[in-house]
Amino acid sequence: MGWRMPSETDPHERTWMAFPREGFTLGATDAEREEGYAAWSAVAAAVARFEPVSMIVDPTEAARARRMLPGEVTLIEAPVDEFWMRDHGPTFVVDGERPGVLGAIDWIFNGWGAPDWAQWQASAAHAALIAAEVGAERVSSVLVNEGGGIHVDGEGTVLLTDTVQLDPRRNPFADRERVEAEMARTLGATRALWLSRGLTRDYDDMGTNGHVDIVATIPSPGRLLLHDQRDAAHPDHAVSAQLRGELAEQADAAGRAFEIIDLPAPATLTDAHGPVDWSYVNHVVVNGGVIACGFGEDAADATARGILAEAYPGRQVVTVDARGLFARGGGIHCITQQQPAVARCSA
Repeated sequence: MGWRMPSETDPHERTWMAFPREGFTLGATDAEREEGYAAWSAVAAAVARFEPVSMIVDPTEAARARRMLPGEVTLIEAPVDEFWMRDHGPTFVVDGERPGVLGAIDWIFNGWGAPDWAQWQASAAHAALIAAEVGAERVSSVLVNEGGGIHVDGEGTVLLTDTVQLDPRRNPFADRERVEAEMARTLGATRALWLSRGLTRDYDDMGTNGHVDIVATIPSPGRLLLHDQRDAAHPDHAVSAQLRGELAEQADAAGRAFEIIDLPAPATLTDAHGPVDWSYVNHVVVNGGVIACGFGEDAADATARGILAEAYPGRQVVTVDARGLFARGGGIHCITQQQPAVARCSA
């Protein structure tokens, strides 16, 4: 007993996001910046149909945020540099020994390995800020980690990647044993499933070096949704096969072999920068719904909606165009962070 990260499918109190601000990630031209603002705003509007949304907004962007976001989105002004809330914000946990107690893990965030282009110092403070805002206990960690680098089933299983948690730019002295011990302490994980790598594009300069939340997720205990690149002309065709083989040989915390459900990639293979990493795995589950990535491909988007509807029965699947997000290095899951609902004890 102790801290435990619930499944993303458990009830939420709200979703947290950060509004974009001008800088390298957002883009160099007016058109690029407008695309970024619109992409974040569209996701916030979709999530707000299902549950409350709280948005951290840099003071320089407050007027724009009020203009572009639905009125029901709560705005909290604080300095922002990076705006991928899944990664720089808190990972919420609950306490198995103290019902109603919410925890917020404050991982060390260094901009996905301290690349030259990244600015992260302002947003690295958001975990502590949000913990104070919601009255959660701040759970400090000495591990450099991001929320996009983990997925859990809520029952003790955690998905990790060798090239993220063991990245020498993040944790030069870590090994699997130390990482697993920290996952047990903070997430309540009793079984770690290590993937050898992530998708090809994720190793570019603006990539995360292999985040699992673009590759695989656990819609329910004993089941996995896995990115499936079926075109042999794309380098992720081999990556998908490799990861399927690795996962097929592993069992979850309860000793179950996984039922692996393929989630086919869209047909587009490249953009101006090379092979794309467009992935339907990078969806977010909300109360009563699933916010799915769309890529302007009617047939592929519809296929993904059908698979997600089956994987999450009883939830409405809503597609939001995610191309403006992926052009900046991530997807819908990457910019959102769920806060689980806890039963607060009355005084």
